[in-house]
Amino acid sequence: MGSLGNSANSKAVHEAGEDDYDHHKHLSPTHQQLDAGALFVLKSKGSWLHCGYHLTTSIVAPPLLSLPFAFTFLGWAAGIISLVVGALVTFYSYNLLSLVLEHHAQLGRRHLRFRDMANDILGQRWGRYYVGPIQFMVCYGAVIACTLLGGQCMKAIYLLSQPNGSMKLYEFVIIFGLLMLVLAQIPSFHSLRHINLISLFLCLAYSACAAAASIYIGNSSKGPKKDYGLKGDTESRIFGIFNAIAIIATTYGNGIIPEIQATIAPPVKGKMFKGLCVCYTVLIITFFTVAITGYWAFGNHSEGLLLSNFVDDGNPLVPKWFILMTNLFTILQLSAVGVVYLQPTNEVLERTFADPKSKELSARNVIPRVVSRSLSVVIATTVAAMLPFFGDINAVIGAFGFMPLDFILPVVFFNLTFKPSKRSLVFWLNVSIAVVFSALAIIAAIAAVRQIVLDAKTYRLFANV
Repeated sequence: MGSLGNSANSKAVHEAGEDDYDHHKHLSPTHQQLDAGALFVLKSKGSWLHCGYHLTTSIVAPPLLSLPFAFTFLGWAAGIISLVVGALVTFYSYNLLSLVLEHHAQLGRRHLRFRDMANDILGQRWGRYYVGPIQFMVCYGAVIACTLLGGQCMKAIYLLSQPNGSMKLYEFVIIFGLLMLVLAQIPSFHSLRHINLISLFLCLAYSACAAAASIYIGNSSKGPKKDYGLKGDTESRIFGIFNAIAIIATTYGNGIIPEIQATIAPPVKGKMFKGLCVCYTVLIITFFTVAITGYWAFGNHSEGLLLSNFVDDGNPLVPKWFILMTNLFTILQLSAVGVVYLQPTNEVLERTFADPKSKELSARNVIPRVVSRSLSVVIATTVAAMLPFFGDINAVIGAFGFMPLDFILPVVFFNLTFKPSKRSLVFWLNVSIAVVFSALAIIAAIAAVRQIVLDAKTYRLFANV
């Protein structure tokens, strides 16, 4: 990759679709066949700052508003320890993944996708039948979850102004789906950089609002009596702990590190680390503030989404305009998060339907792009509207998907690529992480399936929850 970075033509690289091809031609043997997905969706033009924006949008998202709920199963000490461990392990494993990607880039084989890495390191079958499918499931699951959550936040705003209003949840999900439909047409991951910068400020904004409202309610007589005891019998407490771990793991989850690193202009060395530092600065401010203030204010009455605690039996506990503003920030960021998690789907669609020999914005490529992306958003919106209990399903996807992609595979890839000595601390640390999180993933998946079985009797298609 060094020769590319230093060549006189490097400034001209990526000026046009053909130049995109010239650049990607050097990436790896798998890209010698013109690959429209790599060419148009995963353009390598960004800086480390852009990378920081993408990372922040993909990790610091509205699911962080369920952290106080996770604490209700763990209590203070275990809750804070889980948050700290989650931050340390994911920061470490994302950096390992980045080092593996940089190593392959220096060898002249730059991987642009998770499944390319798996193909190269673990073999074709792993990439095709394991990593590719679980990444697609995780990312598409995240799109559906964002659409559902966006609809729920819109409904919350509606009920504030019309307490006896007749509009149903699925109608709001469809409205949010229309917003996603427009944003999904943005051509490449790199072209989301400005949206993701706004998204970074939005997550700081709604986290600050959520923390301020929690402190206000916690100090007033309006809030519930503070009780930090763990609820339920022994069985439900044990399953609750693993459910909480799955929630925290999903909150820290990313699943698209290689695709984000693919947006960085060569040479890539060291840029991902800076991007992760930007992301984790925002993450520590938001995750810990929201989790601690929310749990302090509401104790074991914390709801699955913290914003639901700000209304008690239809009575807002903070001014209405404040709830409206917090929900609005959340809705806007959800649309950005949804579009980021659409990128792996877009890349697959582009590879399947686009012609890499035509220009990116030629009619030959624009028409299939608009049709296929619109269809993928319509399907996600339909699933979100039909299954308002998708949160339970997402817990299973989180255990099966985010845990392997973000906690287990990075350390495995590192050990297989760099082959550290079996007497070294790094080798055993990586093996320990892989073993512990594999066990947690299996138990969390069982706990999530149990939750679905328990809640199944309340499930209704198109339910107005």
